[in-house]
Amino acid sequence: MGLFTHIGRYVLWMSRVFKKPEKWRVYRKQIFFEIQSIGYASLGLVALVSLFMGAVLAIQLAYNIDSPLIPMYTVGFGVRDSLILEFSPTIISIILVGKVGSSIASEIGTMRVTDQIDALDIMGVNSTGYLVGPKMIAAVICNPFIAIISMILGMFGGYAAGILTGEVPGNTFIFGLQYAFQPYYITYALIKTAVFAVIITTVPAYFGYHTSGGALEVGRSSTVSVVYSIVVLLTFNLILTQMLLQ
Repeated sequence: MGLFTHIGRYVLWMSRVFKKPEKWRVYRKQIFFEIQSIGYASLGLVALVSLFMGAVLAIQLAYNIDSPLIPMYTVGFGVRDSLILEFSPTIISIILVGKVGSSIASEIGTMRVTDQIDALDIMGVNSTGYLVGPKMIAAVICNPFIAIISMILGMFGGYAAGILTGEVPGNTFIFGLQYAFQPYYITYALIKTAVFAVIITTVPAYFGYHTSGGALEVGRSSTVSVVYSIVVLLTFNLILTQMLLQ
């Protein structure tokens, strides 16, 4: 199936996600469940990656500052802006594609091949809205908070690495974190994260929903969904960067 065919099917399929739910009470219950599954369950991995990401950024910047004309607080400055502008919103979202996106594709794909989605349709339930809507809402709610936690832990990781390696004094690093801070960068990062949350949940769900066959096809849909999600995410990363930072 061609790329433009997928785009057309995806747009038509997404129109069903935004239809009015049959029972708001059921949707609310499902949203809270998905917040636990998508958001809370991802915190451990995000925390670990963010700490090491900040530490590596700090060490690499410190080791590459050879000129005495460049102050050492540049390390803190560089770590802060790198995390806020790109690493925490984009790299963490790519990691979540692998963790959350593949799980969603497998879950919905399994429901498709075992006729559970057909059963929902027969009962008059909007299966697309019921299965995808709560996941998308939960991700849009959770992912900005996850990004903020990633930024904080990444900066702490850079601070700890600077002190432990002796490359950057703690007060110098903190001065760099505070130097020429632009609050709009946080807004920019959170907008990107919210858009990425929609991609992380809906693109894998689309491939899972349109799975046909058996267990082998479910695995293939999961793999393809991760690849497409990353490509779409990076494309929107470029578009949003051009739009929001020009």
